[in-house]
Amino acid sequence: MKFIFFTGGVVSSLGKGLTAASLGTLLEHRGLRVILQKFDPYLNVDPGTMSPFQHGEVYVLDDGAETDLDLGHYERFTSGKLSQLNNLTSGQVYRDVLDKERRGDYLGKTVQVIPHITDEIKTRIRTVAEKSGADVIITEIGGTVGDIEGLPFLEAMRQFMHEAGRENVLFVHVTLVPYIKAAGELKTKPTQQSVAKLREIGIQPSVVVCRTEFPLEQDVREKIALFTNIPVNAVIEARDVKNTIYELPVMLHRENFDELVCRELGFETKDPDLTQWKNFVDRVVNPTNKVRIAVVGKYIELQDAYKSVYEALTHAGAACDCEVQQVRVDAEELEREDPARLLGDVQGILIPGGFGDRGVEGKVIAARYAREKGIPYLGLCLGMQIATIEFARHACGLEGANSTEFGDNSPHPVICLMEEQEGVTALGASMRLGTWEAKVQEGSLAHRLYGSSLISERHRHRYEFNNKYRAQLEGAGFIISATSPDGSLVEIIEVKGHPFYIASQFHPEFLSKPNHPHPLFQGFINAALNRQKR
Repeated sequence: MKFIFFTGGVVSSLGKGLTAASLGTLLEHRGLRVILQKFDPYLNVDPGTMSPFQHGEVYVLDDGAETDLDLGHYERFTSGKLSQLNNLTSGQVYRDVLDKERRGDYLGKTVQVIPHITDEIKTRIRTVAEKSGADVIITEIGGTVGDIEGLPFLEAMRQFMHEAGRENVLFVHVTLVPYIKAAGELKTKPTQQSVAKLREIGIQPSVVVCRTEFPLEQDVREKIALFTNIPVNAVIEARDVKNTIYELPVMLHRENFDELVCRELGFETKDPDLTQWKNFVDRVVNPTNKVRIAVVGKYIELQDAYKSVYEALTHAGAACDCEVQQVRVDAEELEREDPARLLGDVQGILIPGGFGDRGVEGKVIAARYAREKGIPYLGLCLGMQIATIEFARHACGLEGANSTEFGDNSPHPVICLMEEQEGVTALGASMRLGTWEAKVQEGSLAHRLYGSSLISERHRHRYEFNNKYRAQLEGAGFIISATSPDGSLVEIIEVKGHPFYIASQFHPEFLSKPNHPHPLFQGFINAALNRQKR
């Protein structure tokens, strides 16, 4: 088994996760079995309790793990199914070490960063290695070289290199080569200093991936190679992609990145056949049609807050030979503006997940506008609850209908706290999480889209449809088209007579892949396209 470690330098947000995922794609296309994992230096146990403004979206895995959004890239770019073992934080490491200390596992020894913290980090790598059976494990180290909180992880990697054997370990350093407009040239000094910092720790990267706005000329590559002590062909250009992140594997392949990695690690593999991947990229970049989709949310100014939703729209658009123009609508603005001004020229309305009451009334306005104007609607998690509240108020006449999440005074709590959530006080990892099965009603829109009566989807919520209102809503044209297998929990709702109005309590965006778009998203874009062509 071989091990590849990705580190980052100069600044954050360079795209380490996407670069690691792209390498995973290329190695899989060469016939290797690949698994990826992310090590995050922050002290939170997981990102589950963190604000999207702080961390972006929380990506949920099959086993219910709430993880970093980069794991979404890993699953979208490769065939690997990840688990809670694939995302490790400093919080988890210190918690586990202190639990062992309290049990007396260290037999009275003084507990220190070295060896106890670093040993715990290395143990996670070995555990993933044993359970995955992969040929290659790619590990991304979060943060930037030089950050004090990342030092234990880098020290653990240095130790691991000696234990696993240098021939089995490869370090890839992703760095920034900025263009200074006044000087009219690319500057290599930040990269030199970043690698020097890494070498001070005892790690010599074998490959330096340079994020840049402009091509790396030969003299720039030679200078970086000289001062970072690597061959010139190990200086890899990672220029900003023009159209879509899915161009990155193709760009890195042109730089011979995957061939270099295989040669360094002693793999003899076939050349990758990227035909299908390139075809997907071509459909994204050169579509025949175009639709405008309004995404109505409360974190709309932050790109990463709804990352998986945006990617799922891209996948569905490619499958429909259609460019999806995302119109990002702040839900709070809808509370103050005429909805026709913000939503009048879109062909579809999507309300994603979220927590808290800010912007809720704006989302209700958007759901009503979609229902009454016949605009295709897709609701995800909170988006399903919003659709329920809106229908109860305006189609059933239940004035003041609401969710108990937004206040206990509603006369008609059509959305309420799940029974098993009563008394739960700890916020972390305490929701209904992970993959759960649902039974789909035959003859429904959901059944036509899935082509199946039994589905499995990923969840992340505390509140649910209140079954006390089921008969009343159904009598007004509200369709419950999927439930938990025992019928107790509502999973998908629809509206009778509407061209496309569907919402799920789960998060379908987490299961969408480039060449396998999620059926709810593909159906949604198809419906929007049909509306646009009318």
